[in-house]
Amino acid sequence: MTTDPLSQTFAALADPTRRAILARLSTGVCSVSELAEPFEMSLPAVSKHVRVLERAGLIGRHRDAQFRRCQINATPLKGVVDWAEHYRHLWEGRMDRLDSYLQRLQTKPKKREVTRHGRKHRKQR
Repeated sequence: MTTDPLSQTFAALADPTRRAILARLSTGVCSVSELAEPFEMSLPAVSKHVRVLERAGLIGRHRDAQFRRCQINATPLKGVVDWAEHYRHLWEGRMDRLDSYLQRLQTKPKKREVTRHGRKHRKQR
């Protein structure tokens, strides 16, 4: 089954462990065993996460003597940015409307509350 690159990228980014691996690789190249250090999981489990990221094109691996080093490849993330940018106007408009609504709430005079005995009083702060 062929999956489009954007779907592969989103699938790879869906897991918090894989996002943490990418965050670690954003600071520099390292081995799979170095990537595994902060996680409470086996080295084979981390290797599986690395393979998913590699299949999505988010990381590359190369041999350095007897070590296999991993390096981030941010190119597929551009597809995510381009996709999200298409929807920017929607969420910016919603944020603008929310801001306007909150502004109106702050400028409204405070209403008097009616107690269960029918008396009106101002809310205490």
